[in-house]
Amino acid sequence: MPDLDKELRARRDSGRKLLIPYLMGGMTDDWPQTLAAVVAAGADAVEVGIPFSDPIIDGPVIQEAGLRSLTRGTVPQEVLDGIAGAESPVPVAVMTYYNIVFRAGHKRMARSLAAAGVSGAIIPDLPIEEIDPWAAEADGAGIATVLLVAPSSPPDRVERICARARGFVYAVARMAVTGERGDLGNDLTKVVERIRNCTDMPICVGIGVSTPAQAAEVCEVADGVVVGSALVRRLLEGEGPDGAAAFVGSLRDAIS
Repeated sequence: MPDLDKELRARRDSGRKLLIPYLMGGMTDDWPQTLAAVVAAGADAVEVGIPFSDPIIDGPVIQEAGLRSLTRGTVPQEVLDGIAGAESPVPVAVMTYYNIVFRAGHKRMARSLAAAGVSGAIIPDLPIEEIDPWAAEADGAGIATVLLVAPSSPPDRVERICARARGFVYAVARMAVTGERGDLGNDLTKVVERIRNCTDMPICVGIGVSTPAQAAEVCEVADGVVVGSALVRRLLEGEGPDGAAAFVGSLRDAIS
């Protein structure tokens, strides 16, 4: 499996801005083909959601995608099997919630991710104070635990998060659930600067980034961008792998 930290650092250090699209695993039969399509369109890594029934950080679009996936009977191992079958040449990080990790068991979950070729994990409801048991198993399995920094995070907490983060630091653009927004709000520059003062890891901004123009604006201050709801909405509307590739290609053109 590609090393998330090494791959993103190398691309950033070469002058490339990082693009990480988000997909919901299992929402359609062809979602692994969509994963391959967004990679071909210029993604530097891909975030794949494992659906959960109480997705506290997700807005209506991602919630709908998760519900559609669950209604289709998707279970975590099916998502991992889809990732493994896609054989992505760029790192894949799964995003899910701690109940799923706890139910599987830390060691079993970490080893299952590694066996599927997953490079990282994002578990937004697992706080830094309680992360050590999971993070130890993840480190041992070669899984990078990506951590989030919110605009509300005080400096001492940002230091702790950055010290424990692996792969990249996920900068939350605004205090909100995921979803498309007409603007990026007023916190973007401050949260990126706060992270930059603590680490040289790649910093990628997500939550609310919806358009190529917004992605370009983010990349003026950050190393990269995570785009979820705007892509998932297109998939919910039936655009499929070709539509996903076209949208991700427009994001790549904008940030390049």
